[in-house]
Amino acid sequence: MDSQGGRSVRRIVPVLVVVLAVTVAGCAGFGTDATDENASPDGEPATDDSGNESTDGESNDTDDATDTNDANGGSDSGESADEGNADADAAPDESTENGSIENGSTGNESTESENAEVNESTVEETETAEGTLEIHAIDVGQGDATLIVGPEETMLIDSGDWRDDGETVIAYLESQGIERIDYLVTTHAHADHIGGHAAVIEHYETEHDGVGEVWDPGVSSTSRTYENYLDAVEEHDVDLIRARSGDEIDFAGGTTVLNPPAESGSDDLHENSLSVRVTHGETAFLATGDAESETEERMVEEHGDALEADVYQVGHHGSSTSSSDAFLDRVDPEYAIISSAYDSQYGHPHEEVLAAFDERGVETYWTAVHGSIVVESDGEELSVEPETDATTDPSELREEPPVDEADETEGTDEEKTGADAATAQTPTPIHTPKAIA
Repeated sequence: MDSQGGRSVRRIVPVLVVVLAVTVAGCAGFGTDATDENASPDGEPATDDSGNESTDGESNDTDDATDTNDANGGSDSGESADEGNADADAAPDESTENGSIENGSTGNESTESENAEVNESTVEETETAEGTLEIHAIDVGQGDATLIVGPEETMLIDSGDWRDDGETVIAYLESQGIERIDYLVTTHAHADHIGGHAAVIEHYETEHDGVGEVWDPGVSSTSRTYENYLDAVEEHDVDLIRARSGDEIDFAGGTTVLNPPAESGSDDLHENSLSVRVTHGETAFLATGDAESETEERMVEEHGDALEADVYQVGHHGSSTSSSDAFLDRVDPEYAIISSAYDSQYGHPHEEVLAAFDERGVETYWTAVHGSIVVESDGEELSVEPETDATTDPSELREEPPVDEADETEGTDEEKTGADAATAQTPTPIHTPKAIA
């Protein structure tokens, strides 16, 4: 066990012996047999191909050769059957012949007093920032991937959809001169969020200066994408840490884990979605993965004003299952960033969410029309640089053309006649990020 920020840090220790993994996972309370084998929200086919009603009001359709997702995930179509088993909302036993949880000697709980201290210290942070912090919302279609470049270190939150296998994310990281990923944050195990994890780890461990730590909520999946991710962690001996609310990641001006709770009692991937608040001077960024309204309610009760953030990576791709009124009132963002496909089969972002931002006067960016978006903070002021100019009025976002059509209209002759897509979709950074040794 390591100590970080005065709290116990739990490492997920890869093992190959299934019996040992099951025993350790059982002691940790990490995984139980799956109770829901319905189709995965992230696009990979579930062990049971039966459809289920989604929380967004859409239902699965398994008449096609591919398994249609419900709105809980965020991929446009299903993974072919030969890609292996898919994510299940309720995690099976943690052992997938890849790894298991090992708790610290103090357990994985945090006390209410510790959480209260986190709330107070987070809100009162006014340290003078050194250097700049860049937040890059990478356009990965129906998925999530956010690069944060601090004055000294880097963090990557999620890595896009499994169909892309990390190609878009790796190309973007290369274009920004990123030599090392100090922190790879897994919000949850759905394949539209961890689709590039294995490739990113492999690339940086073999071609660059590696991956420092992986922070994970500790709720497993049966998908091949998830297994490949754990295989890469094990193969390259990357530290894998089980995150809990109140943990502190030593990144930027301070990065606080807000979810999952210390004692979840649930294997639901969205309920345990790893949520973080990153600060830089007087500015803050909040990312909640696919956390939904019930989880947001718990975070409001536990963290209160410590949720306040200038930039909000909109939960669940702009689904109405997230961004509840009480939560938005606490976060009180100046900018909102939505990551989803233009033709999302779930209709992301939902009108209810856009209306909520409109009512609050939140400047709203959507990767589908703005492309990749870069926010820069000097610790006091923020600037936003989208790849493509488009309205930021949430009531008018739906009227904008998709970013690829905008590029065809506004791009150079070379771009119009088929320049490399990765190059065409890579925004010019505000400044050249510092290479991390």
